[in-house]
Amino acid sequence: MARTVSDRLISPARSALEEVGDMMLLTGRTISSALRPPYSYGDEFVQQFLFALRLVWFPLLISSVAIGFGAPGLQAANFLVLFGSLDRLGGFFIIATLRELGPDVTAIVVAGVAGTAITADLGARKIREELDALQVLGVDPIKSLVVPRFLALMLVTGLFNIYAVAAGITGGVFATLVNGAALGPFWATFFNNASVTDVWGSFVKCTIFGAIIAVICCYKGMTAKGGAEGVGRAVNQAVVITFLAVFGFNYVFTQTLLATNPNMLVLR
Repeated sequence: MARTVSDRLISPARSALEEVGDMMLLTGRTISSALRPPYSYGDEFVQQFLFALRLVWFPLLISSVAIGFGAPGLQAANFLVLFGSLDRLGGFFIIATLRELGPDVTAIVVAGVAGTAITADLGARKIREELDALQVLGVDPIKSLVVPRFLALMLVTGLFNIYAVAAGITGGVFATLVNGAALGPFWATFFNNASVTDVWGSFVKCTIFGAIIAVICCYKGMTAKGGAEGVGRAVNQAVVITFLAVFGFNYVFTQTLLATNPNMLVLR
């Protein structure tokens, strides 16, 4: 009885660790394949980039403006009004949007829209045994399928971070106007608190988010089994694991960035 209970507890943990190990191996193989000639994945890379661009831009726009206007915009503005310091809202948006919400919202939308599409596509190919057929023909599925998606999501998330940050700041501008305040103090405190470290940290973090999304979604798609139901299950698992991985990496990255740049903790 005790052994049965322990097996039920240990088995999921062992399975999770094995999956993490497999994903790390896939990451290494993907980077190695991307750097090693021949570079035959150019056309697929462009198609995947345009595919993600077409799917993500509108949901990301709505999400970024709504979250920027609602959470750090209206709620922070209402709090600052109590102290007569609504002009500090611009500085708060450096922390809220540039450092956190911009990259996080980008990762969530890209994973939920483009990442699920990648998992479903590769999962369907796996179920139809197309991946096995490629290997029989001597075509490496990593180089032909995973690498272009990996590079496309890294690039598209990095570029979409600009889009998300701009949309989020637009939400802050709306919140300032709704409260009847001038925009001059908002922009003054915004640029007083902005730094080069904030900018490159935001884009590096968001680009790595894209790599995490690509690896997890490709892995889950390429290991799907059990027919159409298995593909749906793989999509579900890919989204959940991606969110956990993104939030976990975000914590580590932010803590490291703040520890190495303590001046970022001071609002001016």
